[in-house]
Amino acid sequence: MTKRTHKEPDHPHNPLVPEPPKTSFFSWVRGRFFAGVVIAAPITITIYLVASFITWIDARIKPLIPRAWNPETYIPDTVTIFGTEITLGLPGLGVVVAFIGLTFLGAVGANLIGRSMIKAGDQFLSRLPVIKTIYLLFKQLFETLASNQETSFRDIVLVEFPKKGTWCIGFVTVPLKGEIGARLGPKMMGVFVPTTPNPTSGFFMFVPKSEVIDLNMTIEDGAKMIVSVGMVVPNNLTPEQLDEIRKKVAEQSAADLQDKDQGL
Repeated sequence: MTKRTHKEPDHPHNPLVPEPPKTSFFSWVRGRFFAGVVIAAPITITIYLVASFITWIDARIKPLIPRAWNPETYIPDTVTIFGTEITLGLPGLGVVVAFIGLTFLGAVGANLIGRSMIKAGDQFLSRLPVIKTIYLLFKQLFETLASNQETSFRDIVLVEFPKKGTWCIGFVTVPLKGEIGARLGPKMMGVFVPTTPNPTSGFFMFVPKSEVIDLNMTIEDGAKMIVSVGMVVPNNLTPEQLDEIRKKVAEQSAADLQDKDQGL
């Protein structure tokens, strides 16, 4: 018998099936590099924004702290380690002081004397020309954001905007109230349509409830999709749910086409 010197492949090559392309070393390096960027970029940007915010608060709060009460007064400005001079400090001290101060202010405002003082200050600012407009605007804004009964956005919908046949993501605001709610009626709703990739600007409009499409995604998922210019698509539905939605949309399209033909 002839002794085999090598092991034959279990699955011989099929000439009809093309072999997968071989990845070059540079393609491998490029792929791993961009994978590293995807992992590191969100972490780096988050740390940078948080650090910038803390530095901004510290720069404005620390000068207000009396020198005798400032812990940095009792620690050396610099220290030398292995020949390297390192600046010492307490990063975030301003944030801690601001947090304590705001908590104390809230506690004072919760008692009778504090409420009386805040009410007197509120009345004073509400009577000053020009200043009262700015003060009342931000007061109403922050009271709305801090309210537990109402939130800034309730649901996320698709709105036909800016023209017929084009759709964009919109956030449903609080129910219509006051004169606008009385004039437009309960069949209308307020919708904020943000711009991309900067969702802080956009368009606020009143649209009929029957002309919007409700979405199952969360407000956070919708915001991610807007900021990413549609590259981050939420996967919040199962394949079965997606198939059910496609079936309903196809049935509705067929019904609309039939109604159109009958109308002609």
